[in-house]
Amino acid sequence: MKKAEGAFLTISELAGELGLPQHILRYWETRFPQLRPLQRSGNRRYYRPDDVVLARRIHHLLHVEGFTVKGAQKALTDGNGEALPETAPAAPPRDDKLLARLEAVRTALAAALKL
Repeated sequence: MKKAEGAFLTISELAGELGLPQHILRYWETRFPQLRPLQRSGNRRYYRPDDVVLARRIHHLLHVEGFTVKGAQKALTDGNGEALPETAPAAPPRDDKLLARLEAVRTALAAALKL
């Protein structure tokens, strides 16, 4: 069951979406002051849509772009403390010869598995 767009996410839901353990999100809360989920009774965390966008941006900076925590902090604060909008990565140039070779390899592997 998928939640409605704009619904708050629990820490386990956000951690699952990002493919991270929950303690990493708790750590990020100590290093990125902009990331402040609501905390209810029993310290249950609920991430608002803006928090989710920020967590995705932090994940992208750290795990895709290879920033250090300090570098990611600086990148976020350079944008006045807001999560910077993510830009879509440019599509790599299409190499039809490579694509044809990869399809041939896939076909050969599929045939080998049927043996």
